[in-house]
This record gives sequence, C-alpha cells and structure tokens, in this order.
Amino acid sequence: MERQAVAVERLERVTRERFQRDIYPRRTPVVLTGLELGTCTTKWTVDYLSQAEGSKEVKIHVSAVPQMDFLSKNFVYRTLPFDVFVRRAAEVKHKEYFLTEDEKYYLRSVGEDVRKDIADIRKQFPTLAEDVHIPEYFEKEQFFSSVFRISSAGLQLWTHYDVMDNFLIQVTGRKRVVLYSPRDAPYLYLSGTKSEVLDVDNPDLEKYPLFVKAKRYQCVLEAGDVLFIPALWFHNVISEEFGVALNVFWKHLPAESYDKTDTYGNKDPMAASRAIQILDRALKTLEELPEEYRDFYARRMVLRIQEKAYRNDYG
Repeated sequence: MERQAVAVERLERVTRERFQRDIYPRRTPVVLTGLELGTCTTKWTVDYLSQAEGSKEVKIHVSAVPQMDFLSKNFVYRTLPFDVFVRRAAEVKHKEYFLTEDEKYYLRSVGEDVRKDIADIRKQFPTLAEDVHIPEYFEKEQFFSSVFRISSAGLQLWTHYDVMDNFLIQVTGRKRVVLYSPRDAPYLYLSGTKSEVLDVDNPDLEKYPLFVKAKRYQCVLEAGDVLFIPALWFHNVISEEFGVALNVFWKHLPAESYDKTDTYGNKDPMAASRAIQILDRALKTLEELPEEYRDFYARRMVLRIQEKAYRNDYG
C-alpha cells in the first residue's frame, strides 16, 4: 500500500550546544550526520569483529522469517561463539543453521545478569568499546545503557517504544527506520510497549483499520549516521544490509521516576504504572453496572482524561 511518509530531518555536524538548545526541546526525531564516532566506522569489518571479541558465547535471536514478532515469539533463542555468530549473520545462505538455510540472526547485548545488570558495551565488549566515541550530548550521570546490536540483512524488528531517550548509532550497514508519534498510539493496536501491526509497509487494514490514521515518519541510516529517538516515539527498524549498531539510552526524567528493576529501558515510569493499575481497578468497578451505564460512564471517564491530560502543542 502506497503511503506518504514524512522524511525525518537530517542535520550535519550538530554541536552539543545546538542539540540541547534547538533540537532536544522539540522532542521529535532527527538524523545527525558527520559526527565523530571513533574508528569503529572503518575498523568494524566481519573479520575484525570476529577477531576482536573471539569465541565468547552470546545469546541471539534466530528467526525463520524476516519479520520478527515479539508478541507471538516467532523466533528462538540460541547460543553461539561470537566469532561464529558474526560470520553467520553476514551470510545470506547458511551451510550451518538452526531452522532454515536463510534464517535471520539478531544480537541485542544484555548485562551479565539480565535481571540486574544493564547492557554496557564497555563491560560486555570491552575491546570493541575502545573503537567507539559516543556523542556526549547528555550529562554523564544521565547515562543508562549502551546496547550493542548486530542484524542480518533483511531483518525487521517489531514496532515498539522505549521510555528513555536514545541515540541509534549506525556503525556499519544500512537501516530503514519508520517512526510514529506518541500521539498516534490509539492507531497502533498496542499490546504493552509493542504494536500488533508487524508489516508497516503492507498492513492488514481489515484487521487494523485505524492504522491508516497514524502519521508515518521515515529515514534511512547509512554507516556513521545517528538517529535521535525521543522517549515514547514508536519505531520499526529494517536492516537493509548486514549491520552493526549501538543504542545509547539516557534518563530524561529524574532518576526516581524509573522502575529500578528495569534493565532494558522499556518499563513504564513508576507514576504511569500506578495510573494504569488504578484505571484497571476503575474499569473493573464499572463492570458492576449494566452495559448502557458502563458505556456512558466510560465515555465520561475518557472526556475527563482528555480534559486533564491531553496536550495539543505537537503533531
């Protein structure tokens, strides 16, 4: 289905001062180009990556289809030595495989203890970390995590939002990123932080008729590009080539706003979680009424939420 997308603005050699003064307050995505990212953009070939971190074992996602779905879990977790994984992920057809000869691979680095430790490239991949210069556009105490990612060509990740601001640093390869504003959440058929609409290019409009109302933003990230994704912006990522990337998340809200058990940066802020729990209890209470009363008072509740919480100053 042909749908008009809004191109995400591209800006070259943006200074920290300009980013904080002119770009960050707008709370909209932007592609930053021409930044100094270190030697990673030239050094990180398949051969170098394989040698740099050797045969340490990594846990990876393996999918028989390009569109990975975290809701239906249409993938399996497997473990491979890092050097073997890198070479397999760079292949189109595999002589050795888990599911099919054209299966897709995806690495999302995690902490040593997933329940307690955040992803930090300096700890999980220290040799590679030396090659990377992360743009210092936020305060050091705001840093949350640095997530190392490797994707097979053709892999598409599900549409989701994160609760922290982040930079998606495309080190090698090319990605296409489709984004949607937080304001379009009603049209994305959410299940938690994820959208049920997997194929954003050819959505099933009989199943998801409201999806056409969501305003689509899009960009292509080349090696060396950095995409600023503000918290709560939905994003769907397609790896057009085998590629290596680094996500850097930082805390935009006061530290106490976040769930202390959140190691991925995707648990809703504490106040939001409490509000949703209260709403669930309120809806449970409405079930005591007949249907026409439930409908009437639910609509009144929606009007109060709109009146008290909606904002009208962004598109």
